[in-house]
Amino acid sequence: QLTHTAVPIAIRDAHAKGERPAAGEPQVLAELRALADMNTVAVSMIGQGYHPTITPAVIRRNVLENPAWYTAYTPYQPEISQGRLEAQLNFQTLVSELTGLGVASASLLDEATAAAEAVALMHRASRSGSDLLLIDADSLPQTLAVVRTRCEPLGIEVRTWDVSQSQDIAGAFGVLLAYPGSSGRVRDLAALVQAAHQAGALVAVATDPLALTLLTPPGEVGADIAIGSAQRLGVPMFYGGPHAGYMAVRAGLERQIPGRLVGVSIDAAGRPAYRLTLQTREQHIRREKATSNVCTAQALLAVVASMYAIYHGPEGLIAIAEEVNAKASALGAALRRAGVPLIADRFFDTVTVSVPGSAAEMLAKIAAAGIRVFQRDADELSISCSEKTTLDDLRTVAGVFGADVDDHDLDLRGGSIPLSLQRRGPFLTHPVFQEHRTETQLMRYARELADYDLALDRTMIPLGSCTMKLNSAVELEPISWSGFADIHPFALAEDVAGYLRLIDQLEGWLADITGYARVSLQPNAGSQGELAGLLAIRGYHRSRGEHERDICLIPASAHGTNAASAVMAGMKVVVVATLPDGSVDLDDVRRKCDEHHDRLAAIMVTYPSTHGVYEEGITALCRLVHDAGGQVYVDGANLNALVGHARPGKFGGDVSHLNLHKTFAIPHGGGGPGVGPVAVAEHLAPFLPSHPIHPQESARAGAVGPVSAAPFGSAGILPISWAYIRLMGSEGLADATTAAILAANYVAHRLDPHYPVLYRGTSGLVAHECILDLRPLTAAIGVSVNDVAKRLIDHGFHAPTVSFPVAGTLMVEPTESEDLAELDRFCDAMITIRGEIQQVAEGVWAVEDSPLRHAPHTAADIAGDWERPYSRELGAFPSGPKRNKYWPPVGRIDQAYGDRNLMCTCPPPSYFEN
Repeated sequence: QLTHTAVPIAIRDAHAKGERPAAGEPQVLAELRALADMNTVAVSMIGQGYHPTITPAVIRRNVLENPAWYTAYTPYQPEISQGRLEAQLNFQTLVSELTGLGVASASLLDEATAAAEAVALMHRASRSGSDLLLIDADSLPQTLAVVRTRCEPLGIEVRTWDVSQSQDIAGAFGVLLAYPGSSGRVRDLAALVQAAHQAGALVAVATDPLALTLLTPPGEVGADIAIGSAQRLGVPMFYGGPHAGYMAVRAGLERQIPGRLVGVSIDAAGRPAYRLTLQTREQHIRREKATSNVCTAQALLAVVASMYAIYHGPEGLIAIAEEVNAKASALGAALRRAGVPLIADRFFDTVTVSVPGSAAEMLAKIAAAGIRVFQRDADELSISCSEKTTLDDLRTVAGVFGADVDDHDLDLRGGSIPLSLQRRGPFLTHPVFQEHRTETQLMRYARELADYDLALDRTMIPLGSCTMKLNSAVELEPISWSGFADIHPFALAEDVAGYLRLIDQLEGWLADITGYARVSLQPNAGSQGELAGLLAIRGYHRSRGEHERDICLIPASAHGTNAASAVMAGMKVVVVATLPDGSVDLDDVRRKCDEHHDRLAAIMVTYPSTHGVYEEGITALCRLVHDAGGQVYVDGANLNALVGHARPGKFGGDVSHLNLHKTFAIPHGGGGPGVGPVAVAEHLAPFLPSHPIHPQESARAGAVGPVSAAPFGSAGILPISWAYIRLMGSEGLADATTAAILAANYVAHRLDPHYPVLYRGTSGLVAHECILDLRPLTAAIGVSVNDVAKRLIDHGFHAPTVSFPVAGTLMVEPTESEDLAELDRFCDAMITIRGEIQQVAEGVWAVEDSPLRHAPHTAADIAGDWERPYSRELGAFPSGPKRNKYWPPVGRIDQAYGDRNLMCTCPPPSYFEN
């Protein structure tokens, strides 16, 4: 009854529920096991940016499979995120030292999109005024394809460049080099970088982190930017992802680096503390002027990679790299003895052979022997070695060419890397990379960091717009199975029958749930799903000869990524007003549609709205835009309020992206991984993303290029959402939506007398979240929204979303996963805090001396000198003594100090002595 009252009649869909049966946990695991067993885990020597690797069991169990790590949220509340922030700072330090560049970000989505972000950064930072990019012809094919996709709407010309044939860089704003290249070739970059700088171009280098333990770092030869993937540092191939992409930049570019940047600041007592710094999530502030639409990162995978480096230390990484290089050198030597020509003599892990006209035949012979390699074209094969490559693997491959690998060939360490290109000097000298070499030490370090934080394994995380719901163990269990984890994204089609069936089923289920015709699972974040959807709209208009349609209407209340994505898709943003009740102003939509009738491409609207209400006018809005020739993009961030009751593809949407890390139960992982598939109506289906190395997706007429490095993006975590939908069935998904709506309205009802709910629908109800308005209290008493957020930490809660979408408010989304006791515990905490605010109003405490302003209270605060006008007990236990009290490791963090004193790598131990 509540749901029928809250959800407008105009969008209710009698067929939204569907008829998918539910299944029990044993049955779902059995079905997933059958799908995994349909995949062939062959010996992969394909390379091309993806390599078999060993995930140490201590990392797999204590990080990757640990809910204290995988259920945490992005560290926007740094006081309760010190563990994951330290782990990501370790990752930044790792990347910075490997690349020889001063500042690295806390991870990007994958190597190919990191390359595209580097190109955009060079374009912004260049003073040349040029729109020409030169990209190394030996770049990874998926990197080249994604860069082309991303550059075309921005008017950037991408020209491939055979570095060995020409040094002419004149007229380019930037150069993207491969080091090593797709062929495996390693070049001396110094002369190329110098020539580029003399021509006024910036230089980005795509690098392999394991190779950089042996090779001269790009920063040492003057490169401006380095990018790559940390996958081979202990992260399974996962059929393409999720993997932590990375970027590092030289001094002077740190304020333009995309994504998240962890920095060091101090707390209220002057203690060192970590936080996100500079322009973090700046698209929500700068919107269409944002430099990137990146919001989700790959935090969990960056943590795994950093722990891998910590466990092995620099000596261990060097030993692994030397062994990998020795294997490749041994294979190369054997092939040379047999008269097989190699494309390059200088290489790290990849040997490329010339077999004119016979590449397909030789590929088949090697595959018949159980090994997979990469066919570059009709004349060349690339064979890559990894830490899992064995001597038997080498002999098998060599035998196909009539060669043999001798035991002594493995002694050829470093022979394929000339002395002039070898790395000199120490790296990873910080104690964190020296002190955790045993399993006991690393286990305790991972536990120590996890204990600093609040994640869903401890408490409700009531973040509005973020949908922090249960990530059930049964859904996550299969992702570690070899049949899902150890598959290369460019594996032969016959090797991935199980994956393809799972993907086909999941795409079909998501299309049915949303009411659209087709779904692409390639986008590996919500922001990339937005971009893919807008590129589909752009492609559709152009296919009809309507190239002039480039205006995207975006309500003032929209997610900040919407505007940034629109600009990246080559569109111009026009803001649509919102009414005092938070809904989109339909009269302004009508005016803007009339004003831009001939140029209107699309409107992006979040439904339910970012203000947490079901807007009655959504179907009228869709008609207005369609009548003007535009398309309707329904942002699927709030789909958790629709599933089983309404379908955007049926109430007027032409395209939506979905957040599988929100509605469909993939965990947030401290800020990522995410998956943002794009769903489209039939007329937009031809314009979904393609991929150059997927036989079905590469040849689709009209398709835009890839938006992610792998054909199916972060395919390794798709079994989670598959399992969620299969476990719940149609009835369960609809019930979950109902429970989420009920929970939000219960919280709104209990808290409205204490904190007025800012927006409601015409029924007087909210959707799946509600906004609590603290602005009157702030104006009258001086207690800020941050005071309330930090005081919640003393109660053991993560704060709701602060000051978004309305400054001075809290947006609460309880989700369907929280029971009544937890909802009441949260409401009781908020009501207790309201009582403390009242005491400030009555003069019991000045706001500056109140427990609100001093929150959160650390154990050191409570144990130290006490001259505050309230008791220690009140400071530490505002809702009474608790056995399971959470103690924040730091007090309130000085945000401005960290921006003024930028430190984005591990501080020396002496920094913590005071």
